[in-house]
Amino acid sequence: MTAPVIYWTRRDFRLTDNPALVAACRSGAPVIPVFICDEVVEGHGAAPMWRLGLGAEAFADRLAAADSRLIFRRGRALECLEALVEETGAGAVHWNRLYDPASRARDEGVKSALKAAGIEAVSHAGHLVHEPWTVETGSGGFYKVYTPFWKAVRGREVAAPLAVPEIPAPARWPASDEIADWGLGRAMDRGAAVVRPHCHVGEEAAQGRLGAFIAHRIGTYAEDRDRLDIDGTSGLSENLTHGEISARTCWHAGARAMAEGKAGAETFLKELIWRDFAYHLVHHTPHIVERNWREEWEAFPWNEDARAGEVRDWKRGRTGMVIVDAAMREMYVTGRMHNRARMLVASYLTKHLMTHWKIGMRWFEECLVDWDPASNAMGWQWSAGSGPDATPYFRVFNPETQAEKFDPHGRYRRAWVAEITGRPTDTALSFFDAIPRSWTMAPGDRYPAAPIVSAAEGRKRALEAYENRGF
Repeated sequence: MTAPVIYWTRRDFRLTDNPALVAACRSGAPVIPVFICDEVVEGHGAAPMWRLGLGAEAFADRLAAADSRLIFRRGRALECLEALVEETGAGAVHWNRLYDPASRARDEGVKSALKAAGIEAVSHAGHLVHEPWTVETGSGGFYKVYTPFWKAVRGREVAAPLAVPEIPAPARWPASDEIADWGLGRAMDRGAAVVRPHCHVGEEAAQGRLGAFIAHRIGTYAEDRDRLDIDGTSGLSENLTHGEISARTCWHAGARAMAEGKAGAETFLKELIWRDFAYHLVHHTPHIVERNWREEWEAFPWNEDARAGEVRDWKRGRTGMVIVDAAMREMYVTGRMHNRARMLVASYLTKHLMTHWKIGMRWFEECLVDWDPASNAMGWQWSAGSGPDATPYFRVFNPETQAEKFDPHGRYRRAWVAEITGRPTDTALSFFDAIPRSWTMAPGDRYPAAPIVSAAEGRKRALEAYENRGF
């Protein structure tokens, strides 16, 4: 009898364009898909862990419809895989690669141990458009600035997405945990019920999202993607981070739209490559996820007290800077935040409030359903000035002028901040249902009369700090 093959799914909850699953199926052996709540998953924040669980459940349903199933196990990855090999007699394990330091350390240990035990262990490229090490400068180094990185790959051929494979089932399935027993959403508490209607979970939802974007919004994407008051983005970050759709699938859809003359298509392709660039940096400079990318920033005098009053107000959407507060509240209600808003709240925290980017990065890791380790780290360091940005570090966003430009009629601010209008929207009121009870906030609270740090004061304070450090 043919020994079965284990397909280890992590952030690739899809049947279409899944290289590891296709390779496992092409072996001709029975395939046993497994999801493990392992040492990496256990380190996730509340919202990412909960959303990962939703994705795993949706993928289990997808596999069941294809006459397969998803086995759930909890524990250290290597120990769970070794147990499955022992139980099933499996001769190989396949998975799609991840590139953040924690995942790489786990995967390298798993591959080494399995191979030493005579088990075939194969990783595949399935999370990005281009593998991080395949893009090199003319001198053979890595790129530190996005624009030349984009120019290096924009004309490259991208392999077509793989079709859905036939998945051979084993004669006997191994035992499985019940994912509901894991309590992956426990830390979300009452917030889960508020955020859940805003999530688009699973492969079918992701494909529908991409189709709607290409059909209706990609033409104006270049202009509308920064508008806070317009639904002008693809919304696919949630699905890409969980692999419910592949980056290659999105690339080819965008390339077809570009060939058809749709104006915003190239900008969409650039955003997909921006995601690749984040992983390019994480691969070559893994310290970006935990310390300043630019070493000269190590001694910068940021506030590092996460319990400071200004940080508390920032987290609670009570800074008095309405556009910043609206963005934070959007995150608590939907689990996501508009990309332009992410830049504004990050700039306000790191520059106006002079608070370390690590505090903001970790808070996003706790709250975002589309949390991505590379994009989150690079985005925060880009905003703080300590990261990979061709623009000088002394750029300080003015939240008031940004609001005038990207929310000219105040629609976004009214949608999320209940206290500034006599007739709050349902979304604004939902914020009070999503937040921790310990915050003791209510719609009838008086909104701050003035920002805790004004736009002008914050800019002055930041520039003085930069000057004093000799930057």
